[in-house]
Amino acid sequence: MKCAIPMIIQNSLFLVQYSILDLLCSMKIDILSVVPNLLDSPFSHSILKRARDKGLLEVNVINLRDHTTYARAQVDDYAFGGGAGMVMMIEPLVNAIEALQKGTDYDEIIFLTPDGETFNQKMANQLSLKSNLLLICGHYKGIDQRVREHFITKEISIGDYVLSGGELGAAVLVDAIGRLIPGVLNDETSALTDSFQDNLLAPPVYTRPEEFRGWKVPDILLSGNHKLIEEWRHEQSVKRTEERRPDLLD
Repeated sequence: MKCAIPMIIQNSLFLVQYSILDLLCSMKIDILSVVPNLLDSPFSHSILKRARDKGLLEVNVINLRDHTTYARAQVDDYAFGGGAGMVMMIEPLVNAIEALQKGTDYDEIIFLTPDGETFNQKMANQLSLKSNLLLICGHYKGIDQRVREHFITKEISIGDYVLSGGELGAAVLVDAIGRLIPGVLNDETSALTDSFQDNLLAPPVYTRPEEFRGWKVPDILLSGNHKLIEEWRHEQSVKRTEERRPDLLD
């Protein structure tokens, strides 16, 4: 991430100490896709739109078909050895990657694939400290293995299921990473109290009114005693994690 001064990482759980006035950070994420129009909406609204408007996050979606030399903008072909499904060809992918590398020194070239490492908050934290990322969206049966062996630096899955392509996975990564960039969220500390940042789920939250249909907000949250409130929230986080995601406590 390009910053005026370096971030201070306090520990491995990504507790970052910074001031918005002291930092000017930005990140560039390029996405290579066969169907770029699928990504028109996710980056044009809400938090990610604000991040782009502020110049904190640059997202570019590149059409792979612009980098093929084959007739009818072909980017896929039958798999050697037979079998169902098409495979994304090596030449268009390499043409695109090498063209993009001429203008950008990527920290990671990431392939979205079901057999990649499962994406989690720790990975989002780590990637949010990078300056330039290139995301390759798979399609069909996948991409030619030679691209994976010679160009890809990291392979990521967003879960144990299969989608039609990597575009939705790319959108998930950009959202999870982009919101961690200093200045993107209105409250600088908000991202640090999200679920999974300390291997705990977030505690219950409440807002007005204080009572609705006889359902009341816990008295401790109305007490004004911030020390006790933080202790209560931590207890609730531990309890919720034990009940719903005990694997996080192992």
